[in-house]
Amino acid sequence: MLTGRISADPHGLLRSQVLEPQLRYELANLLPHYIQAEKVLLAEYYRLDLLTAEEIGPLEAQLTAAGADPAAVGEVAADTMSDIAFAIERFVTARVPTLPPAWHVDRSRNDLQATAQACYGRSRLLEVEAALVAFGRSALNAARRHEDVLLPGYTHAQPAQIISPAYYLSALVEQVLHALRRIEAVHRSVACPLGAGAMAGQELPWDRARMARLLGFDHVSEHALRAVAQRDWALEATAELSLLGTALSRFATDLMTWGGAGHGFIDLPDEWSGISSAMPQKKNFPVLERIRARTAHLTAAHFGIAAAQRSTPFTNSVEISKEASAQVPAAFDTALSVLRLFTAVLDRLVFRADRTREACEAEHFGGFTLANLLTLRAGVPWRTAQVVAGRYVVAATEAALSPLEPDAALLQRIAEEAGHSVPAAGDLLRAAFDVPGALRAKRSTGSTNPDEVRRACAAGSAGLDRFEEISTARETRMGRGAAELDQALADITGARTPC
Repeated sequence: MLTGRISADPHGLLRSQVLEPQLRYELANLLPHYIQAEKVLLAEYYRLDLLTAEEIGPLEAQLTAAGADPAAVGEVAADTMSDIAFAIERFVTARVPTLPPAWHVDRSRNDLQATAQACYGRSRLLEVEAALVAFGRSALNAARRHEDVLLPGYTHAQPAQIISPAYYLSALVEQVLHALRRIEAVHRSVACPLGAGAMAGQELPWDRARMARLLGFDHVSEHALRAVAQRDWALEATAELSLLGTALSRFATDLMTWGGAGHGFIDLPDEWSGISSAMPQKKNFPVLERIRARTAHLTAAHFGIAAAQRSTPFTNSVEISKEASAQVPAAFDTALSVLRLFTAVLDRLVFRADRTREACEAEHFGGFTLANLLTLRAGVPWRTAQVVAGRYVVAATEAALSPLEPDAALLQRIAEEAGHSVPAAGDLLRAAFDVPGALRAKRSTGSTNPDEVRRACAAGSAGLDRFEEISTARETRMGRGAAELDQALADITGARTPC
């Protein structure tokens, strides 16, 4: 008997469509966290003088057994409304000869499941952070491999300015650091709900701060109602995954473009490429399409969670605790898949320096520099300099002159038509359309200048190290909490701490 309120077990359809799938998921993903929370409760019952050491020993032993055997816990679920908390309780009850009356007194499933879910979310966030750091390091390595390669940069899908793969990939690293900062904020916001009860708090003086510490949290979800009513961490985590996916989809789009016809700037090994069944000349890169497409699932997951949470009462409910968070595991799985695939791509990515340089030499990328030089060296007003530079590019293109074939007379004539003289026009053109010198022509912070790119890469590497240290410290705190719990229970039962 689990309740005196209703007399019938759940209907078969309800079991098959709702309860049993939910139980399978929780056994696979949440059982260890439920067991850890249950053990924290044992330590609290002892502190409150509600359970003795002799009573706690068998309970702890059977909780450990339950955590090690999800299938056995699942087998008792048929008699427990297919609920994991009830299943754990029934598992232990069936194996402890004399059950202490006070076990589970003043308890609720609400804060217990919220705690298990928060522990799960915390562990998945750590996975994403580790994958992001690895991804960022791969981007840095790819940047360093291509420091001396020139690359056309585009705005509005038109040739704009000369950049480098190292410069471009250092922007990706900065985007990774931005994502890590935001995900770290989500991680800091995950508080411990244990001890909040059903919604109004509990009647025993639980030491919630200690309980949180034993579970590896750095703070408690203070307000009892909010502790069980909200799943902010799920909403916020999937929001950040959605934003990350949006950014990564844009980087994937650039690689898809650069690998396509008319560019041919990048290449991947054959084992990371695809073919056409009908056109044998083609070498496709479907992994990039997979990456970009999967980022859409991250946005869909966030929208689904937000839609399921909105307009629900601000209290605990199945809608909030179960259905609204149903897409959380898939969101984490997809984010990790995207990051691992993209990391593999960056590890093998090759920019074809001959093709990219040829493209840089084929377009008048130095138009912006020419306008600057006309103003700074020849005294032509800036807006007029823009007009002169633009007219020169049009005329040179119509005359089939490449940027490597400057026509000083042509520039002088166009400038004179605008009312200005340009001494040493040939020198200005050679400086403006100097392809190898285009990167160093930029001197501001964060520019394409190789020194700036190296500085950005060094800062990115230091930033990744810093986030790795933060994650390590968090894992250490979680491990310290688990060790303190094990020691507390060992001290209670008189067991020796394992080596």
